[in-house]
Amino acid sequence: MIKAIFFSKFDVDEGSSKPSPEISQVLHQVPANSIVPSAESAQIPLFHFPDVSSYIIPRQEFCSGILTVVTNSYRILGHPVCLPSPLYPRNEFLFNFCLVLDSATEFSAHLTVTLKLATLLRTLEEQSRFLSRDASPPNTGKIYALCEILLEDLNNYCESMIPIDDYNTLNIKLFPTYPPPPPLLPHHVPLSTVRLSSLVDQNWDLTMLLILPHINGVNSVAQIALAADADYQLVRKAIRHLLYYNCIFLLDIFSFSAIYAPTAELASFVESPQLQDECARYVTIPYSDDYDNHNDDHSGHGNGMGPPLLGDDLGALISGTELAQLYCSLKQGQSVRHFFIEHAAALDGIDIRRFIIFGVIKGFLYRVHKYAIAISPGGSSSSRRLFAAHRAGKNKDLFKSTAQVEEDDDGEQGRDNDNDNNDDDDDNDVGDGAESGIAKQQQQQQTKTKKQRKSSKADLLTPYLDGTHCFDEICTELQISEKELVARLKEWTGGCGSGGGEVQIIHR
Repeated sequence: MIKAIFFSKFDVDEGSSKPSPEISQVLHQVPANSIVPSAESAQIPLFHFPDVSSYIIPRQEFCSGILTVVTNSYRILGHPVCLPSPLYPRNEFLFNFCLVLDSATEFSAHLTVTLKLATLLRTLEEQSRFLSRDASPPNTGKIYALCEILLEDLNNYCESMIPIDDYNTLNIKLFPTYPPPPPLLPHHVPLSTVRLSSLVDQNWDLTMLLILPHINGVNSVAQIALAADADYQLVRKAIRHLLYYNCIFLLDIFSFSAIYAPTAELASFVESPQLQDECARYVTIPYSDDYDNHNDDHSGHGNGMGPPLLGDDLGALISGTELAQLYCSLKQGQSVRHFFIEHAAALDGIDIRRFIIFGVIKGFLYRVHKYAIAISPGGSSSSRRLFAAHRAGKNKDLFKSTAQVEEDDDGEQGRDNDNDNNDDDDDNDVGDGAESGIAKQQQQQQTKTKKQRKSSKADLLTPYLDGTHCFDEICTELQISEKELVARLKEWTGGCGSGGGEVQIIHR
């Protein structure tokens, strides 16, 4: 919030060629007496102006740039301007149009306002001597009215449009400045917090329009890119844009093998009947047949928590005490699957996914991630080259799904069997002992090939085994399930051959 606006200029009567505290003259100030009080006023100013006057109208070297001064817990934003011309009494005209804010206020958005004011007033002065010809008494006239309207509009509406004359209009808007969004990874799941469909217009980005139907609190960023058939980098930029403006909230991939535990914030849930009622309405499974559509459609609801459940759509709402007991039952080392089995009776009529998501959004639940750490030396340069090639998309065949790998193995085994049959037909004169030896060699070769393929896939995990990559990230990167990841970790050798590697899984 802007505390005051004032207009100051160089006092040609008192000043000399070298500015001093006595030559900066405040002509107009809003509110009145907030910067330099009159002799009859008992109001205390926001700060002592003589202490900072040399920065308000500084030396020429500091003109034409934004200056900020902090004094008495207030921040002064100004852009001193010096216009040299023989038309002025001292061959130059110095002025400054300043804003005063609390020193703790985020002021980056106000810097643009300060710069635009200085640019406009400089142009008006160069065109018509709008400032130097103004002979109005202090706190009267057009410049004072400009200060007054600007302060009121920016504080109340964050924008202002003020006609200056027939040809010039001041248009200013305070755009909010948000902190940089947190890192966005492929395994993050975006959940909308506003009604995104109501914000769409004809000027929206095409990638944004493609991904909006897939932002439902279930799909990860990588899954959204695949479902929308869009480039991942473009999808990531679009989602970061929504994240910057707080239109979405990032969740983890929900699975029954995940582990969640309560935080100290759970006490606020226990003590808040309103929060308990909100939770009950969100997690209760309705009777309506189209529940599945409502359950996954988070993108069209303003609070990001899905549609409100009212009237006959609701079953019997669970009490706040029961909800608090269920949340307190979550703990380290217990997966959602085990929690659901243990409390199946109490969870009857509750959507377990919404139950977990509600706690994460409100901050009284956190996800306990799994990390894999290689505790024995390993990691060959060849495995790292394979990993780099995978990231570049050059070895996609090495990262097929489990079903595809099994099909390939079965097909290869079938082809080998066909070859065996052909060999048997061509070599009828070979004895039973020779046939048995050939078949045994072929079986050993097939077994060796399968082991090498599995070992190669397992060794590609080496770059992820430093304890900084969670299971969600690894599964998303390699496009495998957690079950297959665990199987590969068991087969990991670290490039040291059979039995050469050992992996420890930790939860944190």
